Amino acid sequence: MVNEYLAVFIFLVIALGFTVAGLVTAFLVRNSNPNAEKESTYECGEEPVGGAWIQFNMRYYLFAILFVIFDVEIIFLYPWAVVFKDLGLFAFVEMVLFLGILVLGLAYCWKKGHLRWE
Repeated sequence: MVNEYLAVFIFLVIALGFTVAGLVTAFLVRNSNPNAEKESTYECGEEPVGGAWIQFNMRYYLFAILFVIFDVEIIFLYPWAVVFKDLGLFAFVEMVLFLGILVLGLAYCWKKGHLRWE
């Protein structure tokens, strides 16, 4: 059992090593000669117009949150599907309840009109 955790520990050390090496390399090779041109706001080659503090429609945020919720829930389906035969009827019933709750949430958002772009 210790060997299994050792493999995970080695993986974490390698991942942290790559992260630190990337950050250190970026720090060493970057140009650290700031001037007014480099510190100005860049918007796809165009000069920025107006202020940055504008109000967005709340539907954009709600749509993004709904996407993230359903995207994460689909990630939960994959491991369940891989071991489906080993889990039995109880796990199947639990997943049906889980998906039912998701469908109810989607139906609620649909009924409230949050999925409609106007």
